[in-house]
Amino acid sequence: MTMLGFLTPQTRNVKVFIQVFIPTTRHICSSANCQSEEYVRKFILENTEIAGQQSLTPQVKLRLFTPNCRFWRERPELWPFEDPYWAIYWPGGQALSRFLLDNPAVCRGKTVLDLGSGCGASAIAAKLSGAAHVVANDIDTVAAVATHMNCELNGLPPPVCLTNNMIDSQPEGFDLILLGDMFYDEALATSLHSWLDCCIKTHGTKVLIGDPGRAQFEEHGIRRLLHQLAEFELPKSVREENYGLTCSSVWCYRPEL
Repeated sequence: MTMLGFLTPQTRNVKVFIQVFIPTTRHICSSANCQSEEYVRKFILENTEIAGQQSLTPQVKLRLFTPNCRFWRERPELWPFEDPYWAIYWPGGQALSRFLLDNPAVCRGKTVLDLGSGCGASAIAAKLSGAAHVVANDIDTVAAVATHMNCELNGLPPPVCLTNNMIDSQPEGFDLILLGDMFYDEALATSLHSWLDCCIKTHGTKVLIGDPGRAQFEEHGIRRLLHQLAEFELPKSVREENYGLTCSSVWCYRPEL
């Protein structure tokens, strides 16, 4: 069974992770695991490869799982952290990142939140497109380390990385919120719908969503409130890794529709 065989957005658990700081060493804590950032960096270096050339954004380098990596075929129970969604460049995030790079004015000079940031690709694309301030939010603390490493790969200072669950929290004044591949679960999609409405009504935030057309997305009520901005044909390798999905789109959330 490949990594993609047991790791899919549909099975992602929504949990809150804790970052613990002591004066000299940053620690990564999630459920039973508590490791120093140095350990996590070393583990990521040893168990990922620099990839991205076969994605929609070949100019963005990312540390990802590939067929050459041990855990591509390893038994999942041997993985020492929470499920590594940060190690896959999901098709919705690819479309979102491609759209930002093609349309830098969308985030130039803006404050941007990449929600469910994973590998940090959309945050990186926002930085490359001239965003004034970027926050990457993912409840997996290991994803925050991966995002820092991926920014370094691309010669960029890292974004602010937050690991609290921002959904249903008091909305902050972001100009733009990015969501890639977040509509894989109906309950989560409903929570997002409500929270995004609050962000828009409170701050006039613009919301962009990347998704390859999964059933949970297409069948949810939020779908009728979206305006399609772009559609991208996925590269062959991405189609093969994602069960035959062929395209991925970027949508603007417009609750007034």
